[in-house]
Amino acid sequence: MTATPHIRRWLAFGLLLLLAVGCIRDEESDDIAATTLVHAGEQAPDFTVTMLDGSTTTLSALRGKVVLLTFWNTWCPECGREMAVVQQEIIDRFAGREFRFLPVAREEAVGTVAEFAVGNGYGFPIGVDPEGSIYGLYATKYVPRNILVDRNGTVVASHAGYTPETFAELVEAIELQLP
Repeated sequence: MTATPHIRRWLAFGLLLLLAVGCIRDEESDDIAATTLVHAGEQAPDFTVTMLDGSTTTLSALRGKVVLLTFWNTWCPECGREMAVVQQEIIDRFAGREFRFLPVAREEAVGTVAEFAVGNGYGFPIGVDPEGSIYGLYATKYVPRNILVDRNGTVVASHAGYTPETFAELVEAIELQLP
């Protein structure tokens, strides 16, 4: 028996609900500190990530730039709200400055991320961490997760979840790191 498009949509919706357990929720915010492995003042663990275009990016090669490392998932509603404002609020705002936005999709297949990026009109480079090994250097749970790294490779701020207010604080923290 073949599932109709209507049934497939409901099955996909149910799967999204099951998967959403890794997406941050307000009632879970007390647990964020316990799931954070790298804190402000610590050196950011180095890694090399494969980008959707097949190139690679190594965090240590970005020294000299302020880096916003964002772990996210295509199925996470909070991530979607954050990614929707990134182009204007982060990429465009800091264009031409010593800054790099480095989004990394956690534990998802390259094809899934590529399809999602195209479907949402994301024109910025995106890294993919299919096994979650890069994410595992920084945290054990919750997306979106933003790690702000200064020019020397030191974590300046780490935050999980998305609200317009916390995103504005992140933008301000980036601004303080740039001349």
